[in-house]
Amino acid sequence: MRIEKKATLISTFVALVLVTFKLTVGMISGSVAVLASAVDSLLDMVVSAFNYFALHNAEKEPDERFNFGRRKLEPLAAVIEGTIISLSALFILYEAISKMIHNEPLKHLTLSVWVMVGSMVITAGLVFFLMIVAKKTGNMVIKADALHYQTDLLSNAAVLLSLLLIHLTGFSIIDPFMGIGIGAYMIYSAFPLIKEGILMLLDVALEPNDVAKIITVLDNENGITSYHDLLTRHAGGDIYITVHLVFSVSTSLFDAHLVGDKVELALKKCFPNNTVHPLIHLDPYDDSHGE
Repeated sequence: MRIEKKATLISTFVALVLVTFKLTVGMISGSVAVLASAVDSLLDMVVSAFNYFALHNAEKEPDERFNFGRRKLEPLAAVIEGTIISLSALFILYEAISKMIHNEPLKHLTLSVWVMVGSMVITAGLVFFLMIVAKKTGNMVIKADALHYQTDLLSNAAVLLSLLLIHLTGFSIIDPFMGIGIGAYMIYSAFPLIKEGILMLLDVALEPNDVAKIITVLDNENGITSYHDLLTRHAGGDIYITVHLVFSVSTSLFDAHLVGDKVELALKKCFPNNTVHPLIHLDPYDDSHGE
């Protein structure tokens, strides 16, 4: 099993533990804050389970129905998770403003503090693990999952800090102000994730520095006279490159094919951490200006 899939399974299990822990303590204590945190962890569990589904299906080989595979499930999952983070942030903003208006007091403060401490320790361990996996694999789904739990960690830390400040000062108004700050940060963090996922779904070209690597390979190939119609896109960890190579009319198809193979290999070496799919068209003359 790929490490990415193992990571999503671990995330799902950790979220299940947090849901059970928070829900039990929340029902015993009657703390609305802890129950709300339990609902948030339940959402985390659902998202992590969906990420496992996305990764499991994204790695399936191309078939008659999906000729190019299902790699775009990864950016789709990232967009969905980023959207869920944003919706969660809007809910936190709503709750914070509601508490500010109604000035609702906090109950069972000590028990709530210990719940948040336990949640922070568990979530911090998970975030550390996911960040290692994300850095090692560059997988967009794992990056999204890591971001999701990072916002949870920040949320838990802010809630814990506000609870301690309220305990020391008696000012309950600290809680909603802290909630507004957390909600704003979550939306700010989710926006790049959603943007990147949408651009990938729309087949955005590779970054300029990546395209420059491809151009360097083509410019240094002496077996061609020129090239044109260079197109790039990526889906998850897969990179797709299309280009027309122009040869001399005297070049045999056999020799042209050898050059094409050489270019394909060079392009794959440019992106060792990705699966590269070069599609090279061999032109006996420059037809870039029409037939």
